[in-house]
Amino acid sequence: MNLTPKEIVGYLDEYIIGQLEAKKSIAVALRNRYRRLQLSLEMQEEIMPKNILMIGSTGVGKTEIARRMAKMMGLPFIKVEASKYTEVGFVGRDVESMVRDLMMASINLVRAQHKEKNADQIDLHVEKQIIEKILPPLPKGASDEKKGDYQRSYGKMRQKFRDGDLDELEIEVEISNSSSDLSDSSLPPEVIKVQESFIKILGSGQKNIKKTLKVKEAKEALKNEASEKLLDFEAIKLEAKDRAENGGIIFIDEIDKVAVSSHSSNRSDPSKEGVQRDLLPIVEGSDVNTKYGVIKTDHILFISAGAFHLSKPSDLIPELQGRFPLRVELSSLSEETLYKILTQPKNSLLKQYTQLLKTEGVDLIFEDDAVRAISKISQLTNEKTEDIGARRLHTVIEKVLEDISYSADEHAGEEIRVTKELVHEKLDSIIEDEDSSRYIL
Repeated sequence: MNLTPKEIVGYLDEYIIGQLEAKKSIAVALRNRYRRLQLSLEMQEEIMPKNILMIGSTGVGKTEIARRMAKMMGLPFIKVEASKYTEVGFVGRDVESMVRDLMMASINLVRAQHKEKNADQIDLHVEKQIIEKILPPLPKGASDEKKGDYQRSYGKMRQKFRDGDLDELEIEVEISNSSSDLSDSSLPPEVIKVQESFIKILGSGQKNIKKTLKVKEAKEALKNEASEKLLDFEAIKLEAKDRAENGGIIFIDEIDKVAVSSHSSNRSDPSKEGVQRDLLPIVEGSDVNTKYGVIKTDHILFISAGAFHLSKPSDLIPELQGRFPLRVELSSLSEETLYKILTQPKNSLLKQYTQLLKTEGVDLIFEDDAVRAISKISQLTNEKTEDIGARRLHTVIEKVLEDISYSADEHAGEEIRVTKELVHEKLDSIIEDEDSSRYIL
Protein backbone atom coordinates (compact mmCIF):
# COMPACT_ATOMS: atom_id res chain seq x y z
CA MET A 1 0.00 0.00 0.00
CA ASN A 2 1.50 3.32 -1.13
CA LEU A 3 0.67 5.78 1.68
CA THR A 4 2.53 8.97 2.57
CA PRO A 5 3.80 9.44 6.15
CA LYS A 6 1.00 12.00 6.76
CA GLU A 7 -1.65 9.50 5.61
CA ILE A 8 -0.18 6.80 7.88
CA VAL A 9 -0.19 9.17 10.88
CA GLY A 10 -3.75 10.25 10.00
CA TYR A 11 -4.87 6.61 10.10
CA LEU A 12 -3.10 5.97 13.42
CA ASP A 13 -4.73 9.10 14.90
CA GLU A 14 -8.12 7.42 14.47
CA TYR A 15 -7.12 4.72 16.97
CA ILE A 16 -4.28 6.11 19.12
CA ILE A 17 -4.31 9.46 20.90
CA GLY A 18 -1.12 11.55 21.04
CA GLN A 19 2.44 10.14 20.74
CA LEU A 20 2.99 12.06 17.48
CA GLU A 21 6.78 11.61 17.44
CA ALA A 22 6.50 7.80 17.64
CA LYS A 23 3.85 7.77 14.90
CA LYS A 24 6.00 9.97 12.64
CA SER A 25 9.10 7.77 13.14
CA ILE A 26 7.23 4.61 12.19
CA ALA A 27 5.46 6.32 9.29
CA VAL A 28 8.80 7.50 7.85
CA ALA A 29 10.36 4.04 8.38
CA LEU A 30 7.49 2.51 6.38
CA ARG A 31 7.66 5.11 3.65
CA ASN A 32 11.39 4.46 3.30
CA ARG A 33 10.57 0.83 2.54
CA TYR A 34 8.36 1.95 -0.34
CA ARG A 35 11.07 4.33 -1.56
CA ARG A 36 13.69 1.57 -1.38
CA LEU A 37 11.61 -0.74 -3.60
CA GLN A 38 11.52 1.95 -6.33
CA LEU A 39 15.33 1.81 -6.67
CA SER A 40 17.54 -0.55 -8.66
CA LEU A 41 18.17 -3.98 -7.14
CA GLU A 42 21.81 -3.08 -6.57
CA MET A 43 20.88 0.03 -4.56
CA GLN A 44 18.08 -1.82 -2.73
CA GLU A 45 20.65 -4.18 -1.22
CA GLU A 46 22.64 -1.24 0.14
CA ILE A 47 19.80 0.47 2.00
CA MET A 48 19.19 -0.99 5.44
CA PRO A 49 16.01 -0.36 7.47
CA LYS A 50 16.30 2.25 10.25
CA ASN A 51 15.26 0.23 13.28
CA ILE A 52 13.44 2.04 16.08
CA LEU A 53 13.84 2.03 19.86
CA MET A 54 10.70 3.17 21.72
CA ILE A 55 11.12 4.32 25.30
CA GLY A 56 8.05 4.67 27.51
CA SER A 57 6.01 3.14 30.33
CA THR A 58 3.61 0.27 29.73
CA GLY A 59 0.20 1.19 28.33
CA VAL A 60 1.23 4.39 26.50
CA GLY A 61 0.68 2.93 23.01
CA LYS A 62 4.03 1.47 21.91
CA THR A 63 2.73 -1.92 20.76
CA GLU A 64 -0.59 -0.54 19.51
CA ILE A 65 1.11 1.92 17.14
CA ALA A 66 3.19 -0.84 15.54
CA ARG A 67 0.31 -3.37 15.43
CA ARG A 68 -2.22 -0.96 13.91
CA MET A 69 0.24 0.21 11.29
CA ALA A 70 1.14 -3.35 10.27
CA LYS A 71 -2.56 -4.27 10.02
CA MET A 72 -3.32 -1.21 7.88
CA MET A 73 -0.48 -2.00 5.47
CA GLY A 74 -1.22 -5.76 5.35
CA LEU A 75 2.26 -6.58 6.65
CA PRO A 76 3.32 -9.65 8.64
CA PHE A 77 3.80 -8.58 12.26
CA ILE A 78 4.76 -10.37 15.45
CA LYS A 79 5.38 -9.18 18.98
CA VAL A 80 7.96 -10.97 21.13
CA GLU A 81 9.33 -10.29 24.58
CA ALA A 82 13.11 -10.11 24.90
CA SER A 83 12.90 -11.39 28.47
CA LYS A 84 11.47 -14.71 27.23
CA TYR A 85 14.65 -15.57 25.34
CA THR A 86 17.70 -17.12 26.90
CA GLU A 87 21.28 -17.35 25.79
CA VAL A 88 22.00 -20.28 23.48
CA GLY A 89 23.01 -23.24 25.63
CA PHE A 90 20.50 -22.45 28.37
CA VAL A 91 16.95 -23.79 28.54
CA GLY A 92 14.50 -21.54 26.67
CA ARG A 93 13.54 -20.23 23.23
CA ASP A 94 16.32 -19.31 20.84
CA VAL A 95 16.16 -15.85 19.27
CA GLU A 96 15.92 -17.27 15.72
CA SER A 97 12.43 -18.52 16.61
CA MET A 98 11.14 -14.94 16.22
CA VAL A 99 11.99 -15.07 12.50
CA ARG A 100 10.26 -18.46 12.16
CA ASP A 101 7.21 -17.00 13.92
CA LEU A 102 7.24 -14.04 11.52
CA MET A 103 7.34 -16.39 8.52
CA MET A 104 4.38 -18.35 9.93
CA ALA A 105 2.48 -15.08 10.46
CA SER A 106 3.26 -14.14 6.85
CA ILE A 107 2.03 -17.54 5.57
CA ASN A 108 -1.23 -17.15 7.52
CA LEU A 109 -1.70 -13.58 6.28
CA VAL A 110 -1.12 -14.41 2.60
CA ARG A 111 -3.19 -17.61 2.80
CA ALA A 112 -6.14 -15.66 4.29
CA GLN A 113 -5.88 -13.06 1.51
CA HIS A 114 -5.80 -15.78 -1.18
CA LYS A 115 -8.82 -17.45 0.44
CA GLU A 116 -10.70 -14.15 0.36
CA LYS A 117 -9.74 -13.56 -3.27
CA ASN A 118 -10.96 -17.03 -4.24
CA ALA A 119 -13.95 -17.09 -1.86
CA ASP A 120 -16.56 -17.44 -4.66
CA GLN A 121 -14.71 -20.35 -6.27
CA ILE A 122 -14.31 -22.08 -2.88
CA ASP A 123 -18.00 -21.55 -2.01
CA LEU A 124 -19.14 -23.03 -5.35
CA HIS A 125 -16.87 -26.05 -4.82
CA VAL A 126 -18.34 -26.65 -1.32
CA GLU A 127 -21.89 -26.10 -2.55
CA LYS A 128 -21.43 -28.73 -5.28
CA GLN A 129 -19.94 -31.24 -2.82
CA ILE A 130 -22.77 -30.89 -0.31
CA ILE A 131 -25.60 -30.94 -2.86
CA GLU A 132 -24.15 -34.07 -4.48
CA LYS A 133 -24.16 -35.72 -1.02
CA ILE A 134 -27.89 -35.02 -0.71
CA LEU A 135 -28.73 -35.55 -4.38
CA PRO A 136 -26.24 -38.08 -5.83
CA PRO A 137 -25.35 -37.52 -9.52
CA LEU A 138 -27.14 -39.56 -12.19
CA PRO A 139 -25.38 -42.69 -13.48
CA LYS A 140 -23.78 -42.53 -16.91
CA GLY A 141 -26.13 -43.23 -19.80
CA ALA A 142 -29.23 -41.68 -18.13
CA SER A 143 -31.93 -40.53 -20.56
CA ASP A 144 -32.35 -36.87 -21.50
CA GLU A 145 -35.67 -36.82 -19.63
CA LYS A 146 -34.00 -38.00 -16.42
CA LYS A 147 -31.19 -35.48 -16.94
CA GLY A 148 -33.76 -32.68 -17.28
CA ASP A 149 -35.56 -33.81 -14.08
CA TYR A 150 -32.22 -34.00 -12.28
CA GLN A 151 -31.21 -30.47 -13.34
CA ARG A 152 -34.54 -29.09 -12.07
CA SER A 153 -34.15 -30.95 -8.75
CA TYR A 154 -30.55 -29.81 -8.48
CA GLY A 155 -31.61 -26.17 -9.08
CA LYS A 156 -34.26 -26.39 -6.33
CA MET A 157 -31.81 -28.03 -3.93
CA ARG A 158 -29.18 -25.36 -4.64
CA GLN A 159 -31.70 -22.62 -3.87
CA LYS A 160 -32.62 -24.32 -0.58
CA PHE A 161 -28.92 -24.60 0.24
CA ARG A 162 -28.34 -20.90 -0.46
CA ASP A 163 -31.41 -19.88 1.56
CA GLY A 164 -30.14 -21.87 4.57
CA ASP A 165 -33.11 -24.29 4.53
CA LEU A 166 -30.72 -27.28 4.62
CA ASP A 167 -28.53 -26.01 7.48
CA GLU A 168 -29.90 -28.45 10.09
CA LEU A 169 -29.83 -31.49 7.77
CA GLU A 170 -27.19 -34.08 8.73
CA ILE A 171 -24.87 -35.47 6.06
CA GLU A 172 -21.75 -37.64 6.06
CA VAL A 173 -18.63 -35.92 4.77
CA GLU A 174 -15.08 -37.12 4.29
CA ILE A 175 -12.38 -34.85 5.69
CA SER A 176 -8.64 -35.34 5.37
CA ASN A 177 -6.93 -35.79 8.71
CA SER A 178 -3.95 -33.63 7.70
CA SER A 179 -1.45 -32.76 10.41
CA SER A 180 1.25 -31.20 8.27
CA ASP A 181 0.88 -27.77 9.88
CA LEU A 182 0.65 -28.89 13.49
CA SER A 183 4.37 -28.46 14.06
CA ASP A 184 5.51 -25.54 16.18
CA SER A 185 7.03 -22.82 13.98
CA SER A 186 9.30 -21.71 16.82
CA LEU A 187 11.18 -25.00 16.77
CA PRO A 188 14.36 -25.36 14.69
CA PRO A 189 13.71 -26.75 11.16
CA GLU A 190 15.63 -29.96 11.92
CA VAL A 191 13.29 -30.70 14.84
CA ILE A 192 10.24 -29.83 12.71
CA LYS A 193 11.35 -32.34 10.05
CA VAL A 194 11.64 -35.09 12.67
CA GLN A 195 8.24 -34.08 14.08
CA GLU A 196 6.62 -34.21 10.62
CA SER A 197 8.19 -37.63 9.96
CA PHE A 198 6.60 -38.98 13.13
CA ILE A 199 3.25 -37.45 12.16
CA LYS A 200 3.44 -39.15 8.74
CA ILE A 201 4.34 -42.53 10.27
CA LEU A 202 1.72 -42.38 13.01
CA GLY A 203 -0.91 -40.94 10.70
CA SER A 204 -0.45 -43.37 7.83
CA GLY A 205 -3.66 -45.12 6.79
CA GLN A 206 -5.76 -42.39 8.45
CA LYS A 207 -5.59 -39.73 5.79
CA ASN A 208 -9.36 -39.34 5.50
CA ILE A 209 -11.98 -39.56 8.21
CA LYS A 210 -15.75 -39.70 7.80
CA LYS A 211 -17.89 -37.43 9.96
CA THR A 212 -21.61 -36.88 10.25
CA LEU A 213 -22.19 -33.15 10.45
CA LYS A 214 -25.03 -30.69 9.98
CA VAL A 215 -24.85 -28.89 6.62
CA LYS A 216 -24.06 -25.63 8.44
CA GLU A 217 -20.98 -27.25 10.05
CA ALA A 218 -20.04 -29.19 6.92
CA LYS A 219 -19.80 -25.90 4.98
CA GLU A 220 -16.98 -24.67 7.22
CA ALA A 221 -15.19 -28.03 7.40
CA LEU A 222 -15.25 -28.45 3.62
CA LYS A 223 -14.19 -24.83 3.03
CA ASN A 224 -10.80 -25.60 4.56
CA GLU A 225 -10.55 -28.72 2.40
CA ALA A 226 -11.53 -26.80 -0.73
CA SER A 227 -9.05 -24.00 -0.08
CA GLU A 228 -6.21 -26.52 0.32
CA LYS A 229 -7.16 -28.07 -3.06
CA LEU A 230 -7.88 -24.88 -4.99
CA LEU A 231 -5.15 -22.56 -3.68
CA ASP A 232 -1.61 -22.69 -5.03
CA PHE A 233 0.37 -23.23 -1.83
CA GLU A 234 3.74 -22.88 -3.59
CA ALA A 235 2.72 -19.40 -4.80
CA ILE A 236 1.52 -18.56 -1.26
CA LYS A 237 4.88 -19.64 0.20
CA LEU A 238 6.86 -17.52 -2.28
CA GLU A 239 4.69 -14.44 -1.68
CA ALA A 240 4.80 -14.95 2.10
CA LYS A 241 8.61 -15.27 2.03
CA ASP A 242 8.91 -12.03 0.05
CA ARG A 243 6.54 -10.21 2.44
CA ALA A 244 8.40 -11.47 5.51
CA GLU A 245 11.79 -10.45 4.13
CA ASN A 246 10.83 -7.06 2.67
CA GLY A 247 7.81 -6.04 4.72
CA GLY A 248 7.98 -7.98 7.98
CA ILE A 249 7.94 -6.18 11.32
CA ILE A 250 9.26 -7.73 14.54
CA PHE A 251 8.33 -5.84 17.70
CA ILE A 252 10.74 -6.74 20.52
CA ASP A 253 9.15 -5.67 23.81
CA GLU A 254 10.85 -5.48 27.21
CA ILE A 255 14.27 -4.92 25.62
CA ASP A 256 15.20 -3.10 28.86
CA LYS A 257 14.87 -6.40 30.75
CA VAL A 258 17.99 -7.75 28.99
CA ALA A 259 19.98 -4.54 29.52
CA VAL A 260 22.46 -4.71 32.38
CA SER A 261 22.01 -1.60 34.54
CA SER A 262 25.09 0.37 35.53
CA HIS A 263 23.61 0.41 39.06
CA SER A 264 23.38 -3.38 39.16
CA SER A 265 25.52 -5.11 41.75
CA ASN A 266 26.45 -7.67 39.11
CA ARG A 267 27.47 -5.39 36.23
CA SER A 268 28.27 -8.24 33.85
CA ASP A 269 25.23 -10.49 33.75
CA PRO A 270 26.28 -13.22 31.27
CA SER A 271 22.74 -14.44 30.62
CA LYS A 272 21.32 -11.01 29.73
CA GLU A 273 24.35 -10.01 27.71
CA GLY A 274 24.21 -13.39 25.96
CA VAL A 275 20.65 -12.70 24.79
CA GLN A 276 21.76 -9.33 23.43
CA ARG A 277 24.65 -10.96 21.54
CA ASP A 278 22.25 -13.58 20.12
CA LEU A 279 19.87 -10.80 19.00
CA LEU A 280 22.64 -8.86 17.29
CA PRO A 281 23.13 -11.02 14.12
CA ILE A 282 19.35 -11.27 13.62
CA VAL A 283 18.96 -7.48 13.74
CA GLU A 284 22.17 -6.88 11.72
CA GLY A 285 21.03 -9.24 8.97
CA SER A 286 21.50 -12.97 8.71
CA ASP A 287 19.99 -16.09 7.14
CA VAL A 288 17.55 -18.10 9.28
CA ASN A 289 16.33 -21.58 8.37
CA THR A 290 12.56 -22.06 8.59
CA LYS A 291 10.29 -24.91 7.48
CA TYR A 292 9.40 -22.74 4.45
CA GLY A 293 12.97 -22.00 3.39
CA VAL A 294 15.78 -19.63 4.33
CA ILE A 295 14.69 -16.14 5.41
CA LYS A 296 17.04 -13.17 5.15
CA THR A 297 16.57 -10.71 8.01
CA ASP A 298 18.48 -7.81 6.38
CA HIS A 299 15.35 -5.79 5.50
CA ILE A 300 12.99 -6.80 8.31
CA LEU A 301 12.03 -3.75 10.39
CA PHE A 302 12.83 -4.26 14.07
CA ILE A 303 11.06 -2.07 16.61
CA SER A 304 12.23 -2.56 20.18
CA ALA A 305 10.56 -1.06 23.23
CA GLY A 306 11.04 -0.79 26.95
CA ALA A 307 10.18 1.32 29.98
CA PHE A 308 13.87 1.68 31.00
CA HIS A 309 12.92 2.45 34.62
CA LEU A 310 15.83 0.50 36.12
CA SER A 311 18.22 0.79 33.19
CA LYS A 312 18.83 3.08 30.22
CA PRO A 313 19.39 2.50 26.49
CA SER A 314 23.14 3.02 26.94
CA ASP A 315 23.18 -0.10 29.19
CA LEU A 316 22.61 -2.24 26.09
CA ILE A 317 25.79 -3.51 24.43
CA PRO A 318 27.16 -0.84 22.03
CA GLU A 319 26.75 -3.02 18.91
CA LEU A 320 23.01 -3.53 19.62
CA GLN A 321 22.49 0.16 20.43
CA GLY A 322 23.95 1.00 17.03
CA ARG A 323 21.36 -1.17 15.29
CA PHE A 324 18.50 0.99 16.66
CA PRO A 325 19.46 4.45 15.37
CA LEU A 326 15.98 5.98 15.76
CA ARG A 327 15.06 6.74 19.38
CA VAL A 328 11.55 7.82 20.34
CA GLU A 329 10.40 8.70 23.84
CA LEU A 330 6.69 8.25 24.49
CA SER A 331 5.12 10.53 27.08
CA SER A 332 3.10 9.39 30.08
CA LEU A 333 -0.64 9.84 29.77
CA SER A 334 -2.22 12.91 31.36
CA GLU A 335 -5.81 13.15 32.61
CA GLU A 336 -6.80 14.98 29.41
CA THR A 337 -5.14 12.33 27.22
CA LEU A 338 -6.98 9.56 29.08
CA TYR A 339 -10.25 11.44 28.52
CA LYS A 340 -9.52 11.64 24.78
CA ILE A 341 -8.61 7.93 24.71
CA LEU A 342 -12.06 7.18 26.15
CA THR A 343 -13.98 9.38 23.74
CA GLN A 344 -12.17 9.88 20.42
CA PRO A 345 -10.80 6.64 18.89
CA LYS A 346 -12.98 4.54 16.56
CA ASN A 347 -12.59 1.58 18.90
CA SER A 348 -12.79 3.53 22.18
CA LEU A 349 -13.51 1.65 25.41
CA LEU A 350 -16.81 3.49 25.91
CA LYS A 351 -18.01 2.38 22.46
CA GLN A 352 -16.96 -1.20 23.23
CA TYR A 353 -18.89 -1.33 26.52
CA THR A 354 -21.92 0.40 24.98
CA GLN A 355 -22.04 -2.18 22.17
CA LEU A 356 -21.52 -5.11 24.57
CA LEU A 357 -24.51 -4.13 26.71
CA LYS A 358 -26.63 -3.36 23.64
CA THR A 359 -26.60 -7.13 23.00
CA GLU A 360 -28.66 -7.43 26.23
CA GLY A 361 -31.05 -4.67 25.08
CA VAL A 362 -29.52 -2.12 27.49
CA ASP A 363 -28.88 1.41 26.21
CA LEU A 364 -25.78 2.48 28.16
CA ILE A 365 -25.02 6.21 28.21
CA PHE A 366 -21.86 7.74 29.73
CA GLU A 367 -22.37 11.33 30.87
CA ASP A 368 -19.43 13.64 30.15
CA ASP A 369 -18.85 14.40 33.86
CA ALA A 370 -18.62 10.64 34.52
CA VAL A 371 -16.02 10.20 31.76
CA ARG A 372 -14.00 13.10 33.21
CA ALA A 373 -14.18 11.47 36.67
CA ILE A 374 -13.02 8.08 35.27
CA SER A 375 -10.07 9.81 33.55
CA LYS A 376 -9.09 11.68 36.71
CA ILE A 377 -9.30 8.58 38.94
CA SER A 378 -7.28 6.52 36.43
CA GLN A 379 -4.57 9.17 36.28
CA LEU A 380 -4.42 9.49 40.09
CA THR A 381 -4.20 5.72 40.48
CA ASN A 382 -1.35 5.59 37.95
CA GLU A 383 0.47 8.24 40.02
CA LYS A 384 -0.10 6.54 43.38
CA THR A 385 0.64 2.98 42.27
CA GLU A 386 2.34 1.43 39.23
CA ASP A 387 1.89 3.53 36.07
CA ILE A 388 0.23 1.17 33.58
CA GLY A 389 -1.02 3.90 31.25
CA ALA A 390 -4.29 3.46 29.38
CA ARG A 391 -4.65 -0.11 30.67
CA ARG A 392 -5.80 1.43 33.98
CA LEU A 393 -8.99 2.58 32.22
CA HIS A 394 -10.06 -1.06 31.71
CA THR A 395 -9.80 -1.78 35.45
CA VAL A 396 -11.58 1.41 36.53
CA ILE A 397 -14.47 1.07 34.06
CA GLU A 398 -14.94 -2.62 34.95
CA LYS A 399 -15.28 -1.61 38.60
CA VAL A 400 -17.82 1.12 37.75
CA LEU A 401 -19.92 -1.18 35.54
CA GLU A 402 -19.60 -4.32 37.69
CA ASP A 403 -23.20 -4.33 39.01
CA ILE A 404 -24.70 -3.04 35.74
CA SER A 405 -23.02 -5.84 33.75
CA TYR A 406 -24.05 -8.45 36.31
CA SER A 407 -27.77 -7.63 36.16
CA ALA A 408 -27.97 -6.40 32.54
CA ASP A 409 -30.47 -9.13 31.58
CA GLU A 410 -32.97 -7.65 34.07
CA HIS A 411 -32.84 -4.23 32.38
CA ALA A 412 -33.57 -5.14 28.75
CA GLY A 413 -35.18 -2.22 26.93
CA GLU A 414 -34.00 0.29 29.54
CA GLU A 415 -31.64 3.25 29.34
CA ILE A 416 -28.92 3.26 32.02
CA ARG A 417 -26.88 6.42 32.57
CA VAL A 418 -23.39 6.32 34.06
CA THR A 419 -23.16 9.51 36.13
CA LYS A 420 -20.36 11.26 37.98
CA GLU A 421 -22.10 10.31 41.25
CA LEU A 422 -22.12 6.61 40.31
CA VAL A 423 -18.38 6.73 39.50
CA HIS A 424 -17.54 8.31 42.88
CA GLU A 425 -19.90 5.96 44.73
CA LYS A 426 -18.10 2.94 43.27
CA LEU A 427 -14.53 4.19 43.53
CA ASP A 428 -14.04 6.82 46.26
CA SER A 429 -13.75 4.35 49.13
CA ILE A 430 -11.19 2.28 47.18
CA ILE A 431 -9.07 5.32 46.28
CA GLU A 432 -9.03 6.61 49.89
CA ASP A 433 -7.62 3.29 51.09
CA GLU A 434 -4.19 3.16 49.47
CA ASP A 435 -3.78 -0.58 50.08
CA SER A 436 -7.17 -1.32 48.48
CA SER A 437 -6.45 0.85 45.44
CA ARG A 438 -3.12 -0.93 44.97
CA TYR A 439 -4.85 -4.32 44.83
CA ILE A 440 -8.25 -3.50 43.29
CA LEU A 441 -7.40 -0.77 40.78
